[in-house]
Amino acid sequence: MKVRTRFAPSPTGYLHIGGARTALFCWLYARHHGGDFVLRIEDTDRERSTPEAVQAILDGMAWLQLDADEGPFYQTQRFDRYREVVQQLLDEGKAYHCYCTREELEEMRAQQMARKEKPRYDGRCRSRTEPRPGVDPVVRFRNPLEGEVVVKDHVRGTVVFRNEELDDLIIARSDGTPTYNFCVVVDDMDMQITHVIRGDDHLNNTPRQINIFRALGAEPPEFAHLPMILGPDGAKLSKRHGAVSVMEYRNDGFLPEAVRNYLVRLGWSHGDQEIFSTEEMIRLFDIADVNHSASAINPDKLAWLNQHYIKEGDPQRLGEELGWHFERMGVDTSNGPALADVVRANAERAKTLKEMAENSVFFYQDFEEYEEKAARKNLQPDAVEPLTRLKEGLAALEEWKAPAIHDAVNAVAEALELKLGKVAQPLRVAVAGKGVSPPIDITLELLGREKSIERIERAIGHIVQHTAYEH
Repeated sequence: MKVRTRFAPSPTGYLHIGGARTALFCWLYARHHGGDFVLRIEDTDRERSTPEAVQAILDGMAWLQLDADEGPFYQTQRFDRYREVVQQLLDEGKAYHCYCTREELEEMRAQQMARKEKPRYDGRCRSRTEPRPGVDPVVRFRNPLEGEVVVKDHVRGTVVFRNEELDDLIIARSDGTPTYNFCVVVDDMDMQITHVIRGDDHLNNTPRQINIFRALGAEPPEFAHLPMILGPDGAKLSKRHGAVSVMEYRNDGFLPEAVRNYLVRLGWSHGDQEIFSTEEMIRLFDIADVNHSASAINPDKLAWLNQHYIKEGDPQRLGEELGWHFERMGVDTSNGPALADVVRANAERAKTLKEMAENSVFFYQDFEEYEEKAARKNLQPDAVEPLTRLKEGLAALEEWKAPAIHDAVNAVAEALELKLGKVAQPLRVAVAGKGVSPPIDITLELLGREKSIERIERAIGHIVQHTAYEH
């Protein structure tokens, strides 16, 4: 039997971190077994589903590089098929028309609650044969009244549901549109899905779905219900924890490989290993190794992983992603150093590409003013002589390369009998506008001779002007 998994989000919002982890686990399980991964958009909730949310899901999947073998399929394009199966169940007596009004159902529920009973449909239309004038009926599935449904869950173990606890599910609304639980079964049956991996908030739907599979003469897929993801404080994940669109992680400067590595460790492990290439994930992943207790988000761990992937990544590819961040900031990078070189210069110190872009704007744009704290400390009268000597020494260099620049800076420090920091730090603030940059020789090489000398002159002018003003 060929393994076939599916990721089936509802486009009522963005692809968030929990959905992305489900997608990753489905994708990995299919890849591990040499099977197929199917993408299906469950858009039957027409009021809440939006084209923007569909696009956000597709963008998130593409960014995470979770490629589908089939799909995306859209449930709204399969209504004829659902109607056909509803009719089949009606014809076989496995479903029936229910003519109860909303008021009647509310009264029934109120009476059950008053008797301390679990509120559910009591089956009063199960044996009704006559239509009720003026009422458009819903269609309900005729759930077995006895016996039990045994779910052999790959994560949670065996879970047993008694049929008498399940009511007769509505499978088609009064306007004829099919309902979620029903469409899922028809889709999984038609698409020959062998393994359903999803969040454990769906566990209560599973026995109902299994009963519909059986009524249709189909073998249910195997199930694995993943525990939820919690915030760092142990509470249910919400927007205040950053339960936002996966694409927000891109906006914040995270790499897809870091997010994938982070997600795979939310509930799954392989010994003490923390860093996994995609190939290792595929080779090692097994749904049976997923922990059945909830996992908590750890932003520091994601930042650590991201820094690892920035250090280890291909500068050319990271440069393209860095360029995307500069574009968002409105920074033109056509006049300045190659983006791959900026990545190489910053790789050891940046935790995110957004941070890298923000710290590297000075390579491409002149800054309006100096960082106040850095200027107050380093652009003082005693920096005028070192900066003047640097300007002369750097202007005289035959080759504008980091080693030659390094020697020139050292020579000034030695000549003036100053510690290197007393020369390099004013120089850094002069050319970068702030107290932090890549190593100063690399910074100057990337910035170029002309801009570097221009900015040193500007810094000397700034010190002279401020000294005169203070006196």
